[in-house]
Amino acid sequence: MELLLIGRDAVLALHDAVLNPNELAGLAGDKSLDAVLGRIENRLQYGLIEDVFDLAATYAVVLAVGHVFNDGNKRTAFTVMDICLVQNGIEPTYDVIEAADMIIQAAQRKVDEKDLALWLRRRAG
Repeated sequence: MELLLIGRDAVLALHDAVLNPNELAGLAGDKSLDAVLGRIENRLQYGLIEDVFDLAATYAVVLAVGHVFNDGNKRTAFTVMDICLVQNGIEPTYDVIEAADMIIQAAQRKVDEKDLALWLRRRAG
């Protein structure tokens, strides 16, 4: 199965969609979205992403940890993870609050991509 990726423009659009009024839009001046998304490409090339759960988890972790946006990083990470699963044929069945807690833990480096992917697999139904 070929995995469908989420490109830079889609990530930017999803970020814009999760922002609330009066939140600071745009990219952080000292960070690179391209570099963060490049981590996903590298992991794919080296065979470190084996399935959609690995892919979705990697998107979530690199975006949460990369902190490339001025605001809304964790919400963007969650949304991209969710969209990644859906566009690759997985209908998420997790509790949204529990998933948000996992994203927070990823941002704090308490869980990594493998931990999050395992958590997603266990909730795939």
